[in-house]
Amino acid sequence: MFHSIEEDLSEVRRALLTHALYGEVVNLPRIRKFMEYHVFAVWDFMSLLKSLQTALTCTTVPWLPVPHREAARLINEIVVGEESDEDGRGGYESHFELYREAMEECGADTHAVDDLISQLRTGTPFDQILPHLSLPPAVKEFLEFDQNLVQNRPLHCIAAAFFYGREDIIPEMFRPLVQTLSREGEPVSRLLYYLNRHIEIDEGMHGPRARRMLEVLCGNQTEQIQEAGQTALEALRMRSRLWDAAYQAVRSVPPT
Repeated sequence: MFHSIEEDLSEVRRALLTHALYGEVVNLPRIRKFMEYHVFAVWDFMSLLKSLQTALTCTTVPWLPVPHREAARLINEIVVGEESDEDGRGGYESHFELYREAMEECGADTHAVDDLISQLRTGTPFDQILPHLSLPPAVKEFLEFDQNLVQNRPLHCIAAAFFYGREDIIPEMFRPLVQTLSREGEPVSRLLYYLNRHIEIDEGMHGPRARRMLEVLCGNQTEQIQEAGQTALEALRMRSRLWDAAYQAVRSVPPT
C-alpha cells in the first residue's frame, strides 16, 4: 500500500541514516551538546503520541465507544511503552524522563527543557511560550512543525509523521550513535540504555504497530495515502534540519 511513499522518502531517509553527526559525538562535551538539541525531539515525540491516543481512544468521562477499535488498541499498546516503560532499575518512567536522567548523568544542560516544562505546567499555551525560549532556530522550527501538525492536520497525517518520522527510522538512526558511544567509554550508561531500549521496542513492537495504525487510518483512500506521504516527507526533512544544526553545534566543541 505504501510502496510509493517509501520510494519518495528513500533519499531523505538515506541521508538521515548516514548523517555525519553520528561520527562526531565522540567525547563528553560533544555528547552534552548533542543531547541539548535532541531532548526537544524526545519531548516533542510525546505530544505526537498523546495526540493520537486522544483522538483514537476515549480519554474523557463518561466513556464512549470509539470508531477505530484496532487503531485504539495499537496506540494504547505503544503508549504503555513510551509513557511508562521499564527504567532498567526495577521501576517505570517515560522515555522523556529517562532521557533527562541521562542528561543529568553526563552533565548536559537541562535548563531550557526544564523551563519549557515548568511554563507548560502553569497552563500557558505552547505557542505563547516558544517565542520566548532561548533555543536554536532549528529546534524552534522542529517544535513548531509538530505542534502545528497535531493541531491542524488530519489524523492520518499525524500517524504518518509518527510512523515514518519516528518509529520506523529511529532504530536505524540510533544504531550508529550506540556504536560511537560504546567505543568512547564515557559515563553515558543511561543514554545507552535509552538508545538501546528504543532500538529494541521500536523495531520489534512499536514500529509494526504504528505502521498498521497508519494503514487502518488511511484505508484504501488514494488521497489520504498521498497526504500521508507528503507529511512523512516533511517530517523527515525537519529531522534532517535538526540534525544539521546539531552537527554544526557539536562540531564547534573540540573533539579532545
